[in-house]
Amino acid sequence: MEKRVTFGRWTIGILFAVPQLVLIFTFFYWPAGQAVYWSLTLQQPWGGGNIWVGLDNFRSILANADYWNSITASLVFATISTGLAMVIALVLATLTDRQLAGSRLYRVVLIWPYGIAAPALALAFRFILAPEAGFMAAVNKFWPGFWDPGLNGADAMASVIIAFSWKYVGYNFIFFLAALQAIPRSLIEAAAMDGSGVVRRFRDIQFPLITPTIFFLLVINITESFQDSFGIVDIMTAGGPANATNLMVYKIYSD
Repeated sequence: MEKRVTFGRWTIGILFAVPQLVLIFTFFYWPAGQAVYWSLTLQQPWGGGNIWVGLDNFRSILANADYWNSITASLVFATISTGLAMVIALVLATLTDRQLAGSRLYRVVLIWPYGIAAPALALAFRFILAPEAGFMAAVNKFWPGFWDPGLNGADAMASVIIAFSWKYVGYNFIFFLAALQAIPRSLIEAAAMDGSGVVRRFRDIQFPLITPTIFFLLVINITESFQDSFGIVDIMTAGGPANATNLMVYKIYSD
C-alpha cells in the first residue's frame, strides 16, 4: 500500500511564498540596499574602489542651489501640467458625453495625441512654438518680443507644459469619458425633469460619482510629470534657459 505524502497548509504556503520572496529580494530589496550603500560612498575612477563618506553626499546636494532650483521647477511643472491636462480633459469629456454632432470624430481626435511618442511630440511643438518660425513667429510679428523660450525662462517652461499637457489630455479624456458614461442615464434624466440645469447636474450628480477617477488620474498625472517629461525637456529646451526647465529627471541625466 502506497504512502501518501501530505503537507500541512503552512508547508504549502511556504513553498508558494519562497519563490516570490526570492524575486522580491533580488529585484527590489537588493538593488535598494545597493543604492543606499552607494549614496553613502564616493566612487573612485578607474576601479579605485569606494570611499565611505557617510552623509556628505546628502549635505552637498542640499547645499547646492541648482538642486533646489530643479525641485522648484519640477513642482511648478507637475502642478500646472497636471491641472491643465485634467481640467481640459474633463471639460471635453463632458461635452462629448452629451452626444453632440460629430462627437465620435472628436473622441478619436482627442485620444490620438496620447499615442504619439514623446520625442516626436517634442519636435512638433518645438517647431510650432519656435519664435522664428511656425505659429508663434506670426504672433511675434504683431507683438514683438511676446514669445522667446530661448531667452525667457517663463516662456520655456510654458512650452514644455503645453506639450506635456497636450499629450495627457487624451489619456485623461479616455478615463473621464468612461466614468461619465458609466453613470446611469436615469439619474441625469430625473434631475433634468426636476428642473436642474447642466451645471447643477454636473456639480451635484456627475462630479461626485467620478471622484474616484479624478483621484486616480491625479496620481497618474503627477507620477508621469516626473517620469515622462525627460524626452520633451531634452528636445525642446535641454533644461534651459538658465536652468529654468532643468527638471529633476533631466538633472539626474545631465549630472
